[in-house]
Amino acid sequence: MKTDLKDVTFMIPVRIDSIIRLENLISVVQYLSRHFDCRIMVLEADAYNNGIIKKLLGPKIEYHFIEDYDSTFYRTKYLNIMTEMSTTPFLAIWDADIIISPTQIIEAIGKLRNEKYDIALPYNGKVLDVPISIRELFIKNCHVGELQKQHAKMDYLYKTEALCGGAIFVNAISYKKAGMENLAFYGWASEDFERYNRWQILGYKIHKTKGMSYHLFHPRGNNSKFSHHKQFMNSEASVFATRTSSAEELRERFK
Repeated sequence: MKTDLKDVTFMIPVRIDSIIRLENLISVVQYLSRHFDCRIMVLEADAYNNGIIKKLLGPKIEYHFIEDYDSTFYRTKYLNIMTEMSTTPFLAIWDADIIISPTQIIEAIGKLRNEKYDIALPYNGKVLDVPISIRELFIKNCHVGELQKQHAKMDYLYKTEALCGGAIFVNAISYKKAGMENLAFYGWASEDFERYNRWQILGYKIHKTKGMSYHLFHPRGNNSKFSHHKQFMNSEASVFATRTSSAEELRERFK
C-alpha cells in the first residue's frame, strides 16, 4: 500500500547526458511511485525534445520540457521555475540519482507536517556512492534492500564534510520566503551548502533524519563537476557571500 504524500511535489530537473543517467532517472521515479502517492514533476532542459523521457515516464508523471541550447545546465534556474509551477504545501528538491529509504522519507515529511520544522533532510548527511555493479542490482527491482546490505562495498560520495543536498524536503512558503535557489550558481556548483547556510542564518528549523542516502553511479560530464577554474571561484565566492551576511542582508538580497 502506498503512503499518502499527496501534499508533496518531488521536483527533479534533468539533462540526460548518458544512458546511465536516463536509467537512473527512470529507476528513481519508479521507486518513488511504488512507495508513495505523490506528485512527481520532471523538467528536462535540452536543445531538442526527442520524446524519450516522456514516453518512459508514462502519463502519471508530470513532465515539462524547456528548449535550451546552453551546454551548461542551469539547475538553480529550473528549480525556481518548478517551484513556481508547484501547488503543494511541501516540496522535495530531488536529484535524478538519489535513493533513500521510504521510512526516512516518511519521517522527514512528518517533521514538516507538524509545523515544527521548515526544512527536513531525509538522511544524516552521509551519502554512499553506489558503484556500477551494485547499481545494476538495484535497477533490476528498485528495492532499497539491495543497497542496504551492500554498505561494505561502497565508499562515501564525499568524506570531508556532511552533505546537505540531493534530497531535501521544504515547506514551500518558507522556501520561497528564503529566496528559493540562488541564481548566482550557474552549472555544477556548491549551491547545496549556500542554501543550507542561508537557511541557518535566517533561523530556519532544520531536521536531519537518521540513515544514509544512496547516489547511483553515473559518468561525470561537464554538468557533474567544475568544468573550469572560474566556475569554481564563482561558486566559492557565492557561498562566502552568504556565510558572511546577516539575516537582514540576506532578506534584502533574496526578497
